[in-house]
Amino acid sequence: MTIFIAIYITLLGLTLGSFFNVVGLRVPAGESLLHPPSQCPKCGARLKTLDLIPVVSYLLSRGKCRHCGTRVPLLYPLGEAATGLLFLVMYLKFGITLEGLTGALLASLSVIITVSDLRYMLIPDKVLLFFVPVFLVLVPFMTEHPLGYHVLGALSGGGVLLLLALFGGMGMGDVKLFALLGWIIGWPGVILAFFIACAFGAGVGGVLRLLGLIGRKQPVPFGPYLAFGALISFLFGPEIIGAYLSFIG
Repeated sequence: MTIFIAIYITLLGLTLGSFFNVVGLRVPAGESLLHPPSQCPKCGARLKTLDLIPVVSYLLSRGKCRHCGTRVPLLYPLGEAATGLLFLVMYLKFGITLEGLTGALLASLSVIITVSDLRYMLIPDKVLLFFVPVFLVLVPFMTEHPLGYHVLGALSGGGVLLLLALFGGMGMGDVKLFALLGWIIGWPGVILAFFIACAFGAGVGGVLRLLGLIGRKQPVPFGPYLAFGALISFLFGPEIIGAYLSFIG
């Protein structure tokens, strides 16, 4: 039975991932999520059912529009695959629980803001405002810690990035995002998430600069790294922190 549930949740994640791509691309541009229907941005051809199967359509068409041959951005299948994989991981880790639901919603938020930030260098307030009340309600029922842990997580996460923003090193979208992520993962998970985000961001940015794919002073979206750090902390934070404390002790 477990394997069938796992398959269903993965397929659900893949399908929702396709929708999350639409949200991440259209909301920052001020476009409707419903109109126009999915179409090729180059030739305007309306996409058929065969073009809308998550990941599979991209592979079958070899990453090109079937009508005009325009290259389809890799961001589309990656967003779908990431959502499916994250939904599966959350289920395997937490099962059908409030924590598992919270993890799936965290994954959903992460995919949407990653698509948006990579495409527009923007984390839309509309997206954050949609998720804020959901997490405000869910987290108190999910957590085993006193609620103060999550309040401290939100204050420290948003506070650290606000200081960086005041010195021009961060956008306010990142500040609001990390305050929300801090509320979800709490203290001290938010500190672990920040260090993971910085380390991963520095590593990826360094590789991209060495390869000449981005300029030395070219701004790099930080939202995806914050989301990555929060996901790792949510999934494995207690184990990582416990291992670190054992090592230094």
